[in-house]
Amino acid sequence: MATSGDAQQPQQAWRYCGSQIKMWREEAGVSRQQLAKEASYDYEYVKSMECGRRRPTLRLLQTADQLCAAKGKLAAAHEHLKPEPFPARSQEFVAIEKDAIAVHSYQPLLIPGLLQTEEYARELISESCPPLDDETVEERVTARLRRQEALTAKNGGVFSFVIYEAALRTMVGDREVMHRQLLHMLAVTKLRNVSIQVLPVGRASGVALNGPIVLLETADHDYYAFAEGQETSALYASADKVSRMAQAHGMIRMHALSVEESALFLRKVADEL
Repeated sequence: MATSGDAQQPQQAWRYCGSQIKMWREEAGVSRQQLAKEASYDYEYVKSMECGRRRPTLRLLQTADQLCAAKGKLAAAHEHLKPEPFPARSQEFVAIEKDAIAVHSYQPLLIPGLLQTEEYARELISESCPPLDDETVEERVTARLRRQEALTAKNGGVFSFVIYEAALRTMVGDREVMHRQLLHMLAVTKLRNVSIQVLPVGRASGVALNGPIVLLETADHDYYAFAEGQETSALYASADKVSRMAQAHGMIRMHALSVEESALFLRKVADEL
């Protein structure tokens, strides 16, 4: 179940919409420079949207609609171009996570999405490469925060998090952002169905540095393992693969601090900021 390359289908929609803007513009005798000026965009930015390299924005569609007398035909395309709440390569994982009765996560470099504050999430998402437009950033921040409702749902599952010390000390945003993030995690530890453990630097170094692991169990007792990298991610369902990743996760968790020790550690790092 491995996927790679973000959103080929959405990009096809971008190209189709961009070509429609270009066709209407040329038919109406409107230059790209005129359209860019009216929409208050750079010429090359408009070119990228017309060529399908960027998602056409609502502002461009509305401006083109007016300049080309399209009578709402171009502006209506925006409904079909709304950004996906999650990258294509993680959508299947998020769908399973939503209904999971148990989630066991290990993260070496970042605070897990289920524990992120809004400002921490926005800092991460807004620094994506290539850059995302503002609408996509907002959609993904909102979706990430919505995922966290699972932690407090009445029929919610069990959540355990092991976080490498480096993730706590890696500055995302400024010191205030990180301080509030750590305090938020301390607050979350008060939930009876959530545990957070810290893996100090230097422990289980080999397996701990191999990357993040998330283990999922559904209500039907199906088991999945999710691994994510820079450009690709994989959701595994085969018993052999899930078992190997569960063993790695178990090794990491065995070397982590206890829940009580981890809370003290989080407080210490927060106080040092």
